[in-house]
Amino acid sequence: MHVHSSFSGDCTTPILGKFCRECYSDPGDVFDRLKLRGMNLFTLTDHDSVEGAESLRRHPHFFLSEELTCRMPSGTEVHIGVYDFHERQHGQLLARRNDIVALLMYLTERQLFFSINHVFSSLTGRRELEDFAWFQEYFPAVETRNGQMLESVNLQAASLASQWDKIGIGGSDAHALPSVGTTYTEVPGARDKDEFFAGLRNGRGRVAGESGSFLKLTRDVLLVAAEMMRDKYWTALLSPLAVLIPGVTFLNYHEDRAFSRRWAARVLTQPAAPKRPRRIAVPRPAPQAALGEWV
Repeated sequence: MHVHSSFSGDCTTPILGKFCRECYSDPGDVFDRLKLRGMNLFTLTDHDSVEGAESLRRHPHFFLSEELTCRMPSGTEVHIGVYDFHERQHGQLLARRNDIVALLMYLTERQLFFSINHVFSSLTGRRELEDFAWFQEYFPAVETRNGQMLESVNLQAASLASQWDKIGIGGSDAHALPSVGTTYTEVPGARDKDEFFAGLRNGRGRVAGESGSFLKLTRDVLLVAAEMMRDKYWTALLSPLAVLIPGVTFLNYHEDRAFSRRWAARVLTQPAAPKRPRRIAVPRPAPQAALGEWV
């Protein structure tokens, strides 16, 4: 439910984005690795793209997905997983990704399954308390196990999903082949895609596999760096900087752990909301208020 290929675009890190991709994995290699891991349903969730799916559509158990980079009303950025839609809907999703009200209307009207990904991670930058109100009221699913997030961060996401009575999903968030399929979502007894999503919506899904670790992330970043140098030979001049990668991944996890603790302390200590909340308990402009009539 969360895996990337070479079509996920350029790295979002400043400067590196000028010459390094998020991922260099060929979609066909990702598919083969998932099969080896024992998966019997397949998807890609590239950033704001479905191009990687072109070569995989011939497989009967493949479905179209993507990870949308979206702007919240507070101005913060989030990643939203959207699953099992038609290619013609991709353009509609992109057109709405910076207008969360319009996006949620569209997703709900089309009955598309979607999730908030790595909810307690600093990966996409700052959060506001208002963001969590949107997640609680309008998002059906929360990513509760991400294969690149620390176990403690995933446990806090799982606690949030349980407190809010949300569907929990898991995925590897793999940007390098060794991590592909090491974290996943399963629905016991589901025989096809329709039964899988029906099972998720009915609470029969479960997450399984690994959380992230310092060694795992460091390995994957080194592999991405190696692929970058193979893709653009001149970047081999940067190879001495590879010794800094372990320090960078250590600092990344240190920041993520602090971010997660801070927000979990604020959000998980709040009283549980009703099962069917009517309104978000934050001020909203008039166009946002209209969303309540659609959900």
